[in-house]
Amino acid sequence: MFSLVNHAYFNRTIKTAPLAVFRVLFGVMMLLSLIRFWANGWINKLYLEPEFHFSYYGFEWVKPLGNWTYLIFLICGLAALGVALGYKYRLAIVLFFLSFTYIELMDKTTYLNHYYFVSVLSFLMIFLPANRWFSLDALQPGFALKEVPRWTVDSLKLMLGIVYFYAGLAKLNSDWLVEAMPLKIWLPAKYDLPLLGDLMQQEWVHYAFSYGGALYDLFIPFLLLFARTRWFAFGLVVFFHVLTRVLFPIGMFPYIMIVSSLIFFTPDFHEHILLSLRRLLIRLNIYRPIESTSNFSWKPRTAVLPIIIVFFAIQLLFPWRYVLYPGELFWTEEGYRFSWRVMLMEKAGYAQFKVVDGQSGKSFLIDNTDFLTPLQEKQMSFQPDFIVEYAHYLADHYEQQGYKQVAVYVESYVALNGRLSQAYIDPKVNLVAQRNSFKHKTWILPFNDTIDGL
Repeated sequence: MFSLVNHAYFNRTIKTAPLAVFRVLFGVMMLLSLIRFWANGWINKLYLEPEFHFSYYGFEWVKPLGNWTYLIFLICGLAALGVALGYKYRLAIVLFFLSFTYIELMDKTTYLNHYYFVSVLSFLMIFLPANRWFSLDALQPGFALKEVPRWTVDSLKLMLGIVYFYAGLAKLNSDWLVEAMPLKIWLPAKYDLPLLGDLMQQEWVHYAFSYGGALYDLFIPFLLLFARTRWFAFGLVVFFHVLTRVLFPIGMFPYIMIVSSLIFFTPDFHEHILLSLRRLLIRLNIYRPIESTSNFSWKPRTAVLPIIIVFFAIQLLFPWRYVLYPGELFWTEEGYRFSWRVMLMEKAGYAQFKVVDGQSGKSFLIDNTDFLTPLQEKQMSFQPDFIVEYAHYLADHYEQQGYKQVAVYVESYVALNGRLSQAYIDPKVNLVAQRNSFKHKTWILPFNDTIDGL
């Protein structure tokens, strides 16, 4: 019976318009994001100026390529344009996924959940027939399709649902719900906002934002699914993300989430969007409606559905890997990244490194500003994998200067969500003898408090 239900579902079709609109908006938003990144000089500031870059475990080989780094961004931007236009779509989306993910992996310092979201989404789009309608590819005789399998649209809904729902589950902890942390720290700092500044000082507002944010993330995917609540839900999406954009410097992410949420609307809604775009392009004399529709339905290659199933299994299970580690997740951050935990922590750290020449016994302290940018130093000071990687870099640097059997120790303190600073890394451990891995880092000192929840 289950296999029959599965077979029936995978044989259902839906109009191609939602995929086409999603493709166009995704490509445009990515192109604007890359242009903004380039125009603000962040390529040079984040990837060319630093002499050292923090790497993801297993991807140490991914590094900025000097001035050739601009070429990677150029390829990524052109690929985003190709995705938006639906021109050689399969090549464009593969190039976009590879180049964007390479950019994301070049320096761990710049990690953001929405960068990971873009990489995951672009990987998924490789396997979707998003160029079969309203695209330059669809101008080929017989290539355009008015209908595609329903699962191709539902997969995008599921991905967005996972992001929202898991972000909501992550907020079900005592710091967020009982202490209104870290919003109780962040919101009062917005005192200079017109109209909202005084409101941000009120404690009840901090709790309203905490509970409202948790409820929003948990329920918004379901509200978007049902026709009766869809427009109300989309209004909440717009309000929520515009407000977060006003309050926090999170770039294009709110706009990306707003346009992505349109995938939950009916095919007729998307066809109206495409009709409006057609009329505009015809008036500008840059589009001719000569799509020749094929009578054949699109069928994925044999390997596609297994890839999609494995992909979603990973998305559902990977965020739970933190349960395999002892200790407080917010403290150790083992299993924290890539799990849709959004804006849950305010951490500040202090890390004083000591380099010891093992042969002579002489030692000296390190001025981190000699090696790291302010952003790198800030991120390094409270993340253990950063700390050990930096210690190895210091050891390599001073061994090249002629020091022998170099050992590196750190005196480290971290404050988490408004608590007093606590000792973070065992100062007696030679960090050069430690390596980043998926194993628990036993040299992280215990957290002297408890945070209840998921």
